[in-house]
Amino acid sequence: MQGSIRPRPLSLAIVVAALASCATGPAVRAPGNTQAVLRARTQEMLDAIAAGNAAVWDRYVDPQIVYVSEAGDVEGKAQLLAELKPLPAGISGKIEIGRFEVRQHGDTAVVLHLDEEYEDYFGHAIHAQYLNTATWRLRPDGWKLIGMQVLATLIDPPAIALSAAQLDEYVGTYQLTDAIGYTIRRDGDRLIGERTGRPAQELRVEARDVMFVPGQPRSRKVFQRDAQGRITGFADRREGRDVVWTRRSP
Repeated sequence: MQGSIRPRPLSLAIVVAALASCATGPAVRAPGNTQAVLRARTQEMLDAIAAGNAAVWDRYVDPQIVYVSEAGDVEGKAQLLAELKPLPAGISGKIEIGRFEVRQHGDTAVVLHLDEEYEDYFGHAIHAQYLNTATWRLRPDGWKLIGMQVLATLIDPPAIALSAAQLDEYVGTYQLTDAIGYTIRRDGDRLIGERTGRPAQELRVEARDVMFVPGQPRSRKVFQRDAQGRITGFADRREGRDVVWTRRSP
């Protein structure tokens, strides 16, 4: 799960290219029997992950599959099967299908499914969601998985509370360019941030000097301090890349 139960999988561009080459007609909602077959196979494959049953995946995965994980790793069939190993002692879990939709393009079916992953990780209960786009092709021996992309559904981290005095340390004006600024003010026990020309947004504290905007879990504001502990600015960090803002006024 979280990288331990689920194997890793094609960039969206590759998936789109694969679909374009496979499609033989307009997309239509798949008939009930096709949807039932693909859902059953998908759940069988998900059930095989915790047990490390590579034989199930070998049976349904096309030799030319392109599989992209939530981490962006691109893998072929051999790599994918090699990763399927039983969960180690102390870890158990299961993956259940939630939402499941199928669109058929001739002998090709595009499946969108949201998976609910439940893991017991050394006594800690962990729940994660994954949104999958899977492409199946009808072969003489049945449906085969030819492409898959997995996206982890991100959620906001837990927030902590700071005192009014601690929150006031961040209050002030920050500058990206001469024309683009960012103002932080305190509203009771909350911080409000507002960028030039954009609506104000609440800032929540993940840890000291690390903040996030609710609903934007991919980004953080990481505040910087000088040797005396005074805040000098912050880095807008997204996917490991920083845009640095400089503090102009307290």
